[in-house]
Amino acid sequence: MSAVTVNSAGPTADARIPLRNHLRHTGALIRRNLLWIRQDPESMFDAILFPVIFTLLFVYVFGGSIGQSLGGGQHAYVQYVVPGLLAMMGMNMAQGVGTGFNTDFNTGVMDRFRSLPIGRGSVLIAKIAVEIMRMLVAAAVLMVVGVLVGFDIHRWGGMFAAIGLSAVFGSALMWVFITLGVTMKSAQSVQAMGFLVLMPLQFGSSIFAPTQSMPGWLQNFTDYNPLSALADAARGLMVGGPVAHGVWLTLAWSVGLTAVMAPIAIHKFRTKT
Repeated sequence: MSAVTVNSAGPTADARIPLRNHLRHTGALIRRNLLWIRQDPESMFDAILFPVIFTLLFVYVFGGSIGQSLGGGQHAYVQYVVPGLLAMMGMNMAQGVGTGFNTDFNTGVMDRFRSLPIGRGSVLIAKIAVEIMRMLVAAAVLMVVGVLVGFDIHRWGGMFAAIGLSAVFGSALMWVFITLGVTMKSAQSVQAMGFLVLMPLQFGSSIFAPTQSMPGWLQNFTDYNPLSALADAARGLMVGGPVAHGVWLTLAWSVGLTAVMAPIAIHKFRTKT
């Protein structure tokens, strides 16, 4: 009965918490999540190994054939695919938020948080902040591996701008996976749903290959795919080429996803029983 009372009073209590306390609660929860990673270093394997595996796989398996179509062989493909993989890092890290959130609910951790006099939004924001840190680690690993396989960094400012843009889009996408983590019954269900969403978006985009040779209906899909916009923007910032359209489209997707999904995620978190 007390748990029901706490959950039903959650929004009212949350509204009475001052902004300064919200920030303090968020900082404490960020520290808690970082300490958890310290206790479980294996949770960083995806952030460290995904960039290595994907870079080596696509460069050495597809680099020769796709690079020839780009007019420069494997070296040309490295310049093409590394910025695209940077766009993919945010999406892969976002999926981990949903599965981790679902696991915390099933193990009772979130029930404990919701019984405390802390801002409900602080729990979600702290989770996103730590995942962004993990995504930055993945981006750093990706750039190191990219340089080792031949990626040329001539625009350092553009590289940091591309990483920041990927983090913005990834943080917006995390609200989608947090909602899935709260509403679905198991971490396996969240992972399966994420796989169904990620695969079409990743391979139906300009991340791994130019879209000119794709069928017309698939090109129409890639034109509205936010990952294509992010990959093209990152490519333009890091290598050269059109930037404005991809940047504005990515920011529009990020603002739209956050505006729609963040209130839903917070509401589901407050009312979940």
